[in-house]
Amino acid sequence: MKIFLFALAIAAATTALGTPVQAQNYPWCAQYTGRGMGGAMNCGFSTYAQCMADVSGIGGFCIQNNTYRPPTAAHKRHSRS
Repeated sequence: MKIFLFALAIAAATTALGTPVQAQNYPWCAQYTGRGMGGAMNCGFSTYAQCMADVSGIGGFCIQNNTYRPPTAAHKRHSRS
């Protein structure tokens, strides 16, 4: 029972102290056209070259992700002296 409570406490602490989760956001999408994948889309590419390498040989093309939002710069914290 003590081990179970210890594991539960660790899980709760990890959840509480974890970083916030954000959806993946990539600028390039592969639109597949070949071999039974017609119409499928994967918007998980950081570069045009990655996208083109993925569709090479299986059929498809790459387009820019119209829902892509570049990451914003983190706010700087000012320390008080």
